[in-house]
Amino acid sequence: MDSELKALIVDDSPIRAAIIEDGLREAGFTRVQRLDTTDRLIARIGEIDPDIVVIDLANPQRDTLEQMFLVSRLVKRPVTMFVDQSDSDQTRAAIEAGVSAYVVDGLRRDRVKTIVEMCVTRFRAYERLETELYAARNALEDRKTIDRAKAILMKAKGLSEESAYALLRTTAMNKKRRIAQIAQSVITASELLG
Repeated sequence: MDSELKALIVDDSPIRAAIIEDGLREAGFTRVQRLDTTDRLIARIGEIDPDIVVIDLANPQRDTLEQMFLVSRLVKRPVTMFVDQSDSDQTRAAIEAGVSAYVVDGLRRDRVKTIVEMCVTRFRAYERLETELYAARNALEDRKTIDRAKAILMKAKGLSEESAYALLRTTAMNKKRRIAQIAQSVITASELLG
């Protein structure tokens, strides 16, 4: 684990927080900060800018859990949650919220390092998949835009599909723009003139 990573512990119990902090220090973290309240938590996380957030909720109420799940969605960082009790709905909600590690009845110093490493690895894998999905969706949208522009050019200029694409590509190169941008301009112009 990279010792330059900054960890934030959110725990109102000094004893339980000390267990987590000891485990983080054994894992090589030298920059560990603790919050003992969830007041303004999202703002505080933004100010502290940790690389990982470890939340300990010994016996959380459902409202507290839902607030922590919201934090997990918004902070875009690996989040590990330790809870003493959970049910299948809470576990499912944690996973859907993007909590990278949701540990039930498992807070022990000797486990913290392994759990945090797994949390970071899972977060990075999820982040990579999310990036790939975003790129695939954009590529699909670009393809649809280009196909629509080709159809417009084929009809308006009597071009073959290959010639319409070549015209879009040449124009994009000459204008130093992406083909999808030129295709969108063709669609916009067609809508204005149509």
